Amino acid sequence: MDNPNVAVRADKWLWMVRLFKTRSMATEACNAGKVKMNGNNVKPSKVVKVGEVFHVRQGQLEKVVEVLGSPKSRVGAPLVPQYYNDLTPPEEYERVKMLRMKFEFREHGEGRPTKRDRRQIEYVKNLYGNDDADWD
Repeated sequence: MDNPNVAVRADKWLWMVRLFKTRSMATEACNAGKVKMNGNNVKPSKVVKVGEVFHVRQGQLEKVVEVLGSPKSRVGAPLVPQYYNDLTPPEEYERVKMLRMKFEFREHGEGRPTKRDRRQIEYVKNLYGNDDADWD
């Protein structure tokens, strides 16, 4: 594992451990209040320290991660567990899975959704998938 005492910005750390696809997405999430520590919003420039616990909102999923270290650069997916411990309760993953299935379920034999059906499904998924009202 790399040196855990290396000073790394929060947005950069979130990107390096693959919680966000791009660093700019991590910065936007921090600025939008979707990354919290101890109930407070985290600024993108905050220095990440070992042992800190972050609450990261990704759509409907609230992921809880504990910092174990800081990589030198973005790491591959198999190496991610070396740098953070996922404290997210399994019930949270189940809740999000059930929310997604609720909109996508179709009875056997109904066939593919029509263009109109697909648009309605996407509308509802986006409506409920990006609901951040409880994070204000």
